[in-house]
Amino acid sequence: MQRRDFLTLGGLAFAGLALPGTRVIAAEALLEPGDVAKKKRLADTALTAATAAGATYCDVRIGRYLRQSLITREDKVQNVVNTESSGVGVRVIAQGAWGFAATNDATPDGVAATARQAVAIARANARIQGKPVQLAPLKGVSEVSWRTPIVKNAMAVPVKEKVDLLLDANATALAAGASFAASRMFVINEQKYFASTAGSYIDQDVHRIWVPFTVTVVDKASGRFKTRDGLSAPMGMGYEYLDANAADKFMLPGGVVAYGASYDLREDIIAAAKQARAKLTAPSVKPGKYDLVLDPSNLFLTIHENVGHPLELDRVLGYEANYAGTSFATLDKREQRFQWGSPIVNFTADKTEPRSLGAVGYDDEGVKTRRWDLVKDGVLVNYQATRDEVHILGEDASHGCSYADSWSSVQFQRMANVSLAPGKAPLTVAGMVKDVENGLYIHGRGSYSIDQQRYNAQFGGQLYFEIRNGQVTRQVEDAAYQIRTPEFWNACTAICDARDFRLGGSFFDGKGQPSQVSAVSHGSATTRFNGINIINTARSLG
Repeated sequence: MQRRDFLTLGGLAFAGLALPGTRVIAAEALLEPGDVAKKKRLADTALTAATAAGATYCDVRIGRYLRQSLITREDKVQNVVNTESSGVGVRVIAQGAWGFAATNDATPDGVAATARQAVAIARANARIQGKPVQLAPLKGVSEVSWRTPIVKNAMAVPVKEKVDLLLDANATALAAGASFAASRMFVINEQKYFASTAGSYIDQDVHRIWVPFTVTVVDKASGRFKTRDGLSAPMGMGYEYLDANAADKFMLPGGVVAYGASYDLREDIIAAAKQARAKLTAPSVKPGKYDLVLDPSNLFLTIHENVGHPLELDRVLGYEANYAGTSFATLDKREQRFQWGSPIVNFTADKTEPRSLGAVGYDDEGVKTRRWDLVKDGVLVNYQATRDEVHILGEDASHGCSYADSWSSVQFQRMANVSLAPGKAPLTVAGMVKDVENGLYIHGRGSYSIDQQRYNAQFGGQLYFEIRNGQVTRQVEDAAYQIRTPEFWNACTAICDARDFRLGGSFFDGKGQPSQVSAVSHGSATTRFNGINIINTARSLG
């Protein structure tokens, strides 16, 4: 896609929402139903053509990817765009090698030709491939379906209602003291049909929503400005996420309100305006060692970068070295029972977590999704692997974490929802804070930097509060925490219980060459780490 086309389609300034073959459509077209019977006929055509051409295995993905983006700033609507990308991707094994081809010609002749092309590519790959592909066994599931359990389809909500919500939020922020306010809404619907020579025909309807904002306050006298982003999370939910259900609010020490399965945009943007203005006069943090109390809205990114990525098996094996790097968590560490964290640290990978971005019934290899352990009682026990990788771990069943970001992209190993299990003993955030003598309480995602092996890292946040003698006191600014992954998780001394468990996540987990994005969530409860180095990120340019 040309840059000008991307800007025309989205006006978004970030990648991932505009897919290959994208066309602008009317809002009403977002609700057009798919024809499952037609998809099955097309899939069977591709499967037959592939096997006739010499494929020993074939899978077909027929996808319709719908995006709605609404962009506002202050009292202006900057863009409203509805897009559709649809087509067919065919993956085969022939002569022991993978081949893949895709087309937007969703006709019997088009998909048959694409299947034959995939086989030809596999035969070409076989000439230079050392070992044949080894697939874990998989029994076909016949005809099944799965749908994100939404209450309100966000695509069905009138555009005017959504725009009015965003503009009202902006006006509310300005009335609360913000100088500028920009709010957005992104709604995604992936209609995915999978078929394979194993005998699976899987129809899935996946829904996601994200409502981010940024408020800015300016001190006109000095020209200084501060911002605060929203504390919502992208979710695998429908429009019900914006119901502002009071039961899903978390009233936290320091006056911060967090959100679970329901988000109050108006409340959060008022708080953001006030907190951003408070940043203008907040003192700069004093560098040194602190006990950190990390809210899930901050910790999710640390989990993503320093747990999720280094435990992707393809990265461990060096398959991502040219683009994303490798991993310090080499295979020998599992055999050595590497102490990843303190005994209370437990990480799971889970493609079934309700309301998460990564929740689906089946992955893009037709594997039923599940939950499994990565770190158990602080010890490294497993990785994330697909059908053609898992034998390396001595296992005979895929973990179900293969994903492609469009019909035109080949599926490969992607991160599942990797989460830190909540503490087993009853513990509230207030109870955790009361034992902290000298600490920082951090909310929200800020700037970050991680090395290529995911061993050394630095993370900022949106809000920082000092903790003195068990009390959350004043806001401070200019903080970032520096970590080495195993040292950091071994410094974990307390985790709040399941009552505080919340999800964070991203639409844009980038990986692969050509690069793909995937949507993934990470959950945790508020967590304490002792003796972590805090640096001051402010610097004078004079």
